[in-house]
Amino acid sequence: MNDFQTDPCGLPSTARTPLPTAAPRPPFHLRRLLPFVALVLFLRITVGILLNYPDYFPPNFDSDFLLGRQPYFFGSYHWAFYAHLISGPVTLILGLILISNRFRERWPKWHRMLGRIQCLFILLVLTPSGLWMAQYVDLGPVPAAGFSVLALLTGLSAAMGWRSAVQRRFVSHRWWMSRCFVLLCSAIVLRLVAGFASLIRYEQEWIYVSSAWTSWLIPLALYELFQWKQSMKG
Repeated sequence: MNDFQTDPCGLPSTARTPLPTAAPRPPFHLRRLLPFVALVLFLRITVGILLNYPDYFPPNFDSDFLLGRQPYFFGSYHWAFYAHLISGPVTLILGLILISNRFRERWPKWHRMLGRIQCLFILLVLTPSGLWMAQYVDLGPVPAAGFSVLALLTGLSAAMGWRSAVQRRFVSHRWWMSRCFVLLCSAIVLRLVAGFASLIRYEQEWIYVSSAWTSWLIPLALYELFQWKQSMKG
């Protein structure tokens, strides 16, 4: 008796090469839900940051962030502090709008105008004030260096993104401005880390020291890995 079964063409079924199957994609509702959850989380933390502003106008030196800063606050520090306080949420919200492909395609003029505003805020306000405030971090030189590098890379990404747009290299422009947005979101990650540490009652100093680096290094590394995988597919 023949051990092989044959297909309609007369070939043994065991000789047929199975067709490659595509990797299963997440269910459609899950792919729609995850960005929505991320957006809600982003907006929730941003609103939480804004709700702390009554502690800063006028400065309340019993609040968490300003505790112990009174001796040097009213020097040059307070100019950098308020500049950073205003420019941070502005650049975050603009970044959330500008990262949208739908917004860019539907309102290209608004995209260009808001993009210029965001880059000016980053280059002229956010980066210089971040560098100045980093000198006053009270946990030592390691977090100070982390916040300084973050400020410099954010400014560099914005500058390179603007330059690419002027040169009409729009793929490069999107990559640089996406990097910039990832770096801006370090403020969100910092709040997540602090909130989680408080929730589990594990508020150790090393968590806050390391988060000055990990809050932007890990998201940036994940973004670069994603871009590398996309380029490999292309």
